[in-house]
Amino acid sequence: MQFKCLKTSDNARLSLLWLKDEIELPAFMPVGTQGIVKALLPDTLIDIGYKLMLSNTYHLYLRPGVEIIEAFGGLHKFTNFKGSILTDSGGFQVFSLSDLRKVTQEGVVFKSHIDGSYHLFTPEKVLDIQFRFKSDIAMVLDECPAYSLDKNFVEKSLNITLNWAKRSSVIKRPPHTAVFGIVQGGVFEDLRKKSALEIAGMDFDGIAIGGLSVGESTQEMYDTVASVMQYLPEDKPRYAMGVGRPEDIVRLVGFGVDMFDCVMPTRNARNGYLFTDFGNINIKNAAYAKDESPIDENCDCYTCKNYSRAFLRHLYKSKELSFYTLATIHNLSYYYNLMQRIGQAIKNNSFAEFSKSFLDKRKYGYS
Repeated sequence: MQFKCLKTSDNARLSLLWLKDEIELPAFMPVGTQGIVKALLPDTLIDIGYKLMLSNTYHLYLRPGVEIIEAFGGLHKFTNFKGSILTDSGGFQVFSLSDLRKVTQEGVVFKSHIDGSYHLFTPEKVLDIQFRFKSDIAMVLDECPAYSLDKNFVEKSLNITLNWAKRSSVIKRPPHTAVFGIVQGGVFEDLRKKSALEIAGMDFDGIAIGGLSVGESTQEMYDTVASVMQYLPEDKPRYAMGVGRPEDIVRLVGFGVDMFDCVMPTRNARNGYLFTDFGNINIKNAAYAKDESPIDENCDCYTCKNYSRAFLRHLYKSKELSFYTLATIHNLSYYYNLMQRIGQAIKNNSFAEFSKSFLDKRKYGYS
């Protein structure tokens, strides 16, 4: 992996990341939990413009299993995705999906949500799994605690994460995989500073900010990210994990964040919520029953060029599976185009103006 920051505009960074292909940052990564984005073919994702997606180590480890993916020559060949793949560590899923787990300095024992079997994830094992997947970017194992104002609890969790990170940082990496460290520490500025400084001092290829969008307020999230950025190296990519509202992406780009992922555009699509600059459309509303206009007059995605709001509402109400595909194409096209507009604004040294205009236009909630 190679990374180069080309220019900045009001702290927003325009950069290039070289994995399988050259990727312009800031970038959003669609989430393909099981190795594919729900309701889309891999080639459709490429056609929209995406060169990087996220898949989930926890889910793929449990099913179909490491041996099967490895037998196919890795995750790219198994899934036939022609772009690059970042795999998360599975730590978040361990803590959110398992009804029984035990965390120690060694690692975490958890109970599978599929068959009830028990498994041990250690920092070493999690990276080995991702190396065998031939992931382009692998994430270290971390503990992602739920939002808490109990500082002692968060500090104990952070110390475990830092111990795991140190063990991860000295593991030899194959030439095809970069490894990112993860900053934790809840909403406590001193813990975030400690975490950021220690992670920045380790030999990672990039740094993520974890523990966001886990129950804290929007302002707490902004304050947390803003406080962390000053301690992160400028010559490595910065990744805000799980952040996905368009307005949050724009705000965090303004702090210097380069990479984002979230299930929001795809999950919302399947539930009938479609993104535009002027607010989100709830296609279930009766107001769209005879609406001949596309989702967004300014969008040139396949869905908007070919289908009306009325027809899309009909598909949704009829439970037609094609709705999920058409809605997902639009929402992911919206996110891709948003990142393109952000990049252009940075190139033009006008990010602050773009950000203000975008946030002024975009309404919160659904119409």
